[in-house]
Amino acid sequence: MWRSSFIYIQGVKPRTKFIIGGVLVIGTAGYLAASAIRDTGVYYLTPGELSAKTKADPTFYNTGVKVGARVVNGSIVRDPGGREVAFRMTDGAQTYDVVYRGITPDTFTDGVDVVVEGRLGRDNTFRATTLLAKCASRYENAPEKYKNTPGYKKAEQKVVSS
Repeated sequence: MWRSSFIYIQGVKPRTKFIIGGVLVIGTAGYLAASAIRDTGVYYLTPGELSAKTKADPTFYNTGVKVGARVVNGSIVRDPGGREVAFRMTDGAQTYDVVYRGITPDTFTDGVDVVVEGRLGRDNTFRATTLLAKCASRYENAPEKYKNTPGYKKAEQKVVSS
């Protein structure tokens, strides 16, 4: 015989049913939160550290990671008519080819520091899903000790005249 409640267990008090239901809801929410954090939590490495990780543990290939490095000068190749860009990144010790499909930041140029998020394939090509370019040093204020140098004055004149 069914009553108005969803679960009818003979001899169980309504308060106990409420506690059991609450534990189930909180447990489900906790599981979903933990799995979401695990999926979005990625490592932040340099190319040298990434190389060491993949040598020590070959299963580390195709694992989501963040890598911070510098774009190698002259290595940027843009797909004509598309949004794909290929370039090389390095930390001085290790260099990787990177392929990224998406809109690149305005500050993405040769020699800029980047943070890429994605997966390193067994072919040692990093397939990035996110590309962040750090602001170039030209946007930062120069330290006072450099303001009287000939190079700083020359650069300052270029900026003023353009």
